[in-house]
Amino acid sequence: MEVADFDFALPPDAIAQRPAPRGTARLLTLDRATGAIAHRTVADLPELLRAGDVLVLNDTKVIPARIFGTDEQGRRTEFLLVERVGREENISAEDEEGELWRCLAKPGRRVKAGRKFFLEGGWTAEAVPAAETSTLSPSKKSAKTRNAEAGLYALRFTKHGSKTSCLLSDLTAFGSAPLPPYIRRPGGLADEQDRLDYQTVFAREPGAIAAPTAGLHFTEAMLAEAAARGVTIVRVTLHVGIGTFRPVKVDRVEDHRMDFERAVIPAETAGAVNLAKDEGRRVVAVGTTSVRTLEASARTHGGRVAAGAFETDLFLVPGAEFHIVDALLTNFHLPRSTLLMLVAAFAGKEHVLAAYAEAVRTGIRFFSYGDAMFVS
Repeated sequence: MEVADFDFALPPDAIAQRPAPRGTARLLTLDRATGAIAHRTVADLPELLRAGDVLVLNDTKVIPARIFGTDEQGRRTEFLLVERVGREENISAEDEEGELWRCLAKPGRRVKAGRKFFLEGGWTAEAVPAAETSTLSPSKKSAKTRNAEAGLYALRFTKHGSKTSCLLSDLTAFGSAPLPPYIRRPGGLADEQDRLDYQTVFAREPGAIAAPTAGLHFTEAMLAEAAARGVTIVRVTLHVGIGTFRPVKVDRVEDHRMDFERAVIPAETAGAVNLAKDEGRRVVAVGTTSVRTLEASARTHGGRVAAGAFETDLFLVPGAEFHIVDALLTNFHLPRSTLLMLVAAFAGKEHVLAAYAEAVRTGIRFFSYGDAMFVS
């Protein structure tokens, strides 16, 4: 399958730079059986749901992961915190203090083992070498290999005069939201409005470096209305990482590899989803990240969803079987992206590309701050 099969022309002015007020964005509906399309608004979503549906939200919370440090020579380097490394996955044996994080860096050539970078709030980041083994990843690859393949660097963060400070807590003072590059801001930095807009109303588990953007459309009132209509609302957590948005740089879809992302399914969610499937009720996923979480669990548990924490690099493309998800709320995605391929896998490539052509024709707004599509 060719990546070029998922290309389409998108006018630059179709890329949303600010979101519509929550609950007011446009909503294109797509019948995945017939390809029928209709135009509504996101406020109509509760009435498109049915009593008995299970609505699955991704409650990950975006962290202000974009930070800057200055080395001993006064050179400024940008870092994007990707994931914290647990102590059981020691990057080097001598790292007894501080917090270890995998990061992207710009320019990366400055990040050499032993080099220190000075950040705001009294924090210092020191580049450390990767160990030869990693116990966390089901890929069985070493930390060194994982970092190299993903273009990541390992850094140990410490705060001057403190052994108990938490970097995540201090980030609110000097970090900024890691907006996608197609959202343009003066100086390239997210502003105060983005701190509010680039977070779902149900976010509660810090760890994402990008928002689960389909969830940005919901208001508390919309969720309450859905519940009042007999919809069961449950949560999963998938900490959106670089794997979700990494560009596809190969020619054939089968040659692309996703990065691992961390996920958690609570017992309550697993029970509600499995019961719905047993009783023939719909499972409605909010966002592609919720889809990947549910379907990844089902692939390792015989078509059932199991409670627990895991990592997934699931890549869903046309031809994939969906065990759990019956309907999907999603935004409009980048050409040639893994997100578009997932939606095409769910609804059929021809139907989805026809819907995207209609979206372009009618002025629907694309990407993270754009409008939405409900596929059922």
